[in-house]
This record gives sequence, structure tokens and C-alpha cells, in this order.
Amino acid sequence: MATAAARTAGLGNLWTLPGVYAPQADTRLLAQALRAEGVTADTDVLDVCTGSGALALLAARMGARVTATDISWRAVMTARMNAVRAGHRVRVRHGDLTGPVARQRFDLVVSNPPYVPTPHPHRPRRHRPAVAWDAGHRGRQAVDRICAHARDVLRPHGVLLMVHSGLCGVEETLEQLTGSGLRCSVTDRAYVPFGPVLTERLTWLRDQGLIGPGEDKEELVVIRAERS
Repeated sequence: MATAAARTAGLGNLWTLPGVYAPQADTRLLAQALRAEGVTADTDVLDVCTGSGALALLAARMGARVTATDISWRAVMTARMNAVRAGHRVRVRHGDLTGPVARQRFDLVVSNPPYVPTPHPHRPRRHRPAVAWDAGHRGRQAVDRICAHARDVLRPHGVLLMVHSGLCGVEETLEQLTGSGLRCSVTDRAYVPFGPVLTERLTWLRDQGLIGPGEDKEELVVIRAERS
């Protein structure tokens, strides 16, 4: 089905198969950061955890050469379908994070990875919708690995743009990226009401000290990291 949220954010008329992450506030925040990067026809872009393909298609509309990855076959099919419908060429690869493109280098990497802390210790099966948001007790299962491998897929002066929740540790992300040799900072923030997933986990999140009494909004951050 088409998503109204994507249309209102200028992300195009996107379809999502059941179980595929549809564009939401985090997608829109990252889209703003992507627009600010000055993408051209000479820019090679990688969209990690592409979901519906919203960010990949935005980069393609800006003229970039675009590759996208996702661990979910439904997401891969959705992104491919949306690219065909939009008339843009996007290479969509099935696989885990940067794994399918481990030997390639890009000028710009964008990622809206799973980042929601969960009481469930095991990673969701790939065909389950929760694979798009559940990321272990600390919400860092995907974020940590992106931090560890981002430099490897960036060209000199290449840039990583990643969005995630303040619940999973912004300073830790900055420290990891800095430790890998990237110059990084938080370039944008937004505060959004808790969605259905966080609302259902409020008691557990408060027990973990991740959400304080009376808090009713989640902080989203965009982190920009550049290779020298």
C-alpha cells in the first residue's frame, strides 16, 4: 500500500509490503540530512537497511548512483518495486548491513538501522516485522556494527549519515565512530511522541532507566561522520 507519511515528506508515492518498515519521523529526519549533502551525478550512495527504499530513491532522484541493502527479502522486493514504479535505477542487494558490498566504497552512506531496545534477547527472524526495529537490550546490535564497518565502505572524504534513538546511546555512537578515525557530530535532533512499539514497552524501558517518569517523547538524532 502507499504511505501518506512518505508523500507528505516529499519522499514519493511509496508502496510497502506487509512487514516492511514504512517511512516515519526518523526517515524524514534523515531525508533532510541527505538533501543537505549536495548529492550529484558523480556521487555513489549506499542505503543500509533500506526498508521501503525511500532514502535510496531520494538519492536517485538527486542524480546519484545508488545501491541499497536489507536483510529482509520483503524489504528488498519492496525497494525494487518502488524503484521500478518511480523509474529510477537502484541496485538493491539482499544481505546483512554492509555485508553485500564489503569490497566496494561509497561517497555517502545513509542508514536508518534497527535501534529500539527490546527485552527479548534473540534477534527477530528475518521475515518478522520486528527485524526492522528490535536491536537487543541496549538497542545497539546494528548500530555497533555499522560504527565498526562504516570506515571500510567510505571513500576518502566520504560521509556516513545515520539516524537512531537517544535511547540507545548517542555518546557511545560518537565515541565509536571517532575511535574508528571518523570526524563526527550530531547534526539534527527531533522529539517525537512514543509510537506503538515504545508505548507497549514503557514499563520495561522505565525499569531499565532508559525512560524517566513522565517522559512522553523519544529523541531522534542524525549523526554525521566523515572520513579524512
